[in-house]
Amino acid sequence: MLSAIARVFRTPDLRRKLLFTLSIIAIYRLGVYIPAPGVDYGNVQQCLEMGDTSGGLYQFVNLFSGGALLQVSIFALGIMPYITASIIVQLLRVVIPRFEDLHKEGAAGQATLTQYTRYLTIALGLLQATTLVSLARSGNLFQGCQLPIIPDQSIVHILLMVIVLTAGTGMIMWLGELVTEKGVGNGMSILIFVSIASGFPSSMGSIASTQGWGVFTGVIIIGLCVVALVVFVELSQRRVPVQYAKRMVGRRTVGGSSTYIPIKVNMAGVIPVIFSSSMLALPQMLIQFNMNPDGSLPGWAAWIQTNFSGSSPLYMLVYLLLTIFFTYFYVAITFNPIEVSDNMKKYGGFIPGIRAGKPTADYLSYVLSRITFPGAIYLGLIALTPLIAFVLIKADQNFPFGGVSVLIMVGVGLETVKQINAQMQQRHYEGLLR
Repeated sequence: MLSAIARVFRTPDLRRKLLFTLSIIAIYRLGVYIPAPGVDYGNVQQCLEMGDTSGGLYQFVNLFSGGALLQVSIFALGIMPYITASIIVQLLRVVIPRFEDLHKEGAAGQATLTQYTRYLTIALGLLQATTLVSLARSGNLFQGCQLPIIPDQSIVHILLMVIVLTAGTGMIMWLGELVTEKGVGNGMSILIFVSIASGFPSSMGSIASTQGWGVFTGVIIIGLCVVALVVFVELSQRRVPVQYAKRMVGRRTVGGSSTYIPIKVNMAGVIPVIFSSSMLALPQMLIQFNMNPDGSLPGWAAWIQTNFSGSSPLYMLVYLLLTIFFTYFYVAITFNPIEVSDNMKKYGGFIPGIRAGKPTADYLSYVLSRITFPGAIYLGLIALTPLIAFVLIKADQNFPFGGVSVLIMVGVGLETVKQINAQMQQRHYEGLLR
């Protein structure tokens, strides 16, 4: 492994790209600890030490910001506005025909969609920055902590905080695009990877100090099994064979080749888990806004808090069902069997034993529905891993192996290694690993 890394750094162009990527990562991590203007950093640290921060959606966003959200830093919003904007633009392709036309136009259309995503990212950043500042002012960001997070609550300071947090979102988006253009791998994915990985040492240290080395060892063993399962499934695919007939184009004979359509077991990636997690975080947010003045909860809110907590069987069941539903939903809007069938027919391609046109589309739909089911069950089980670990070994909320975190880290790691391997093969005719 060390020799492989040495071969990477002996390649001047690849070494420059890797060092550039590492420098961007360093800038990103530095911004996590720079407090936003007007924030009392000492009070924030004291509230964090109390360990009673708001859960639900805020902890979820804090995961993607690398801890910056609960630090109330200039990068507090992290990459979540961009992720949300990208998902919205992708979903709008189904609703708005213009977006679908842009998607089919190639590079020019993709550039336009990217510009729309940037605008929407800034708009969502402005909205989320306003929400975060309001939570910090009211004291709801840190439940049970009465220390003032924003001592000076004048309009000027509040507006300055909102502007700086929104600008931080724009800068993160710019840093990610710089990595994509001049570095190695997909910039946004790498920044998300870094954000999640930064929380692993503290989570594992907390488990070892509070629950002992026995639980710590159990978490490591479970984590290795989960990572191995994720790697296996993420690389698994159903290859549908495609044969292209020979045809004359001018004086040349083209076609006659064989290829395949790779249909991954997990075509939806991590999106269904993000959707289901966000949906289940909404009831907890609803409870916070309907609390009685004495701190008690109305009857319906108390029922939700009891039955929709992380260790509740009802919560786990709903989480699993939502993940399966969103997996089918997302695959249905991202993979169009009719479009794939038409493209194959246009270029003289066919699946052996299947007629071109509608029979091919029906066959692809059949294969897709069958391969999506185990992928949906897999996503549901991975998402429930932290909750199951809480029940079995009392690993509490610090359990890092499971759900969105491992899916993203393994997926980004595999894709980045593939890109480095491809660049090594272009230069030395051998990959990163021999």
